[in-house]
Amino acid sequence: MTDARPGKVRERTCIGCRKRSSPTDLLRMTVSGGLVLPDPGRRAPGRGAHVHPTLECFELAVRRKAFPRAFKVPGPLDVTGLQEFLAQRDRQDVHTAANRPSAAVQPGRRDRHEGGSSTHDHSMSVYR
Repeated sequence: MTDARPGKVRERTCIGCRKRSSPTDLLRMTVSGGLVLPDPGRRAPGRGAHVHPTLECFELAVRRKAFPRAFKVPGPLDVTGLQEFLAQRDRQDVHTAANRPSAAVQPGRRDRHEGGSSTHDHSMSVYR
């Protein structure tokens, strides 16, 4: 996808913590029939709002009553679908982290640059 303005960096503001981030770091949401729905593909029609995909930012947005303001609609909105989406995502992240091998150095494995360097480690080396 080409950007219409090549020099312009796209940023969006999280409605929870109010910090600006790249759209790829935020979860886009839309409203349909009074329900706030997650839009991870960022393709749903209508006005969108963004939140960091964490329960902390979601809870901040709920406490601040930011959803109706962000979507420019009167009255409260049902955010349970979004809350379930974020909770499920957190459970998947915890499950994935538990199955991930530890970052500790494994026996028999050495980083490339550990213990000095060699001419083979550097692409610009004169000696080959």
